[in-house]
Amino acid sequence: MMEQAHADAEISHLPTEIKSPQGKLVYLSLDATGGATVDELGELLAMKKISILSVLNSLSTQNLIEKQDTEYSLCN
Repeated sequence: MMEQAHADAEISHLPTEIKSPQGKLVYLSLDATGGATVDELGELLAMKKISILSVLNSLSTQNLIEKQDTEYSLCN
């Protein structure tokens, strides 16, 4: 029961401007991992690199994530 409450709490922090399911998945994955590279996200989410890069570009344009070296993380 506690795990479900925790999961609901995490989802409630999802920015409303993220409309696509893939965008939400990538955003939540970055939140859960504290940051990841494109390759790490590809392995974690079983998504193609081109799809991940497209989502990361969109999230970055919305100032929701930032890139440092090769790792993406949520903006503070």
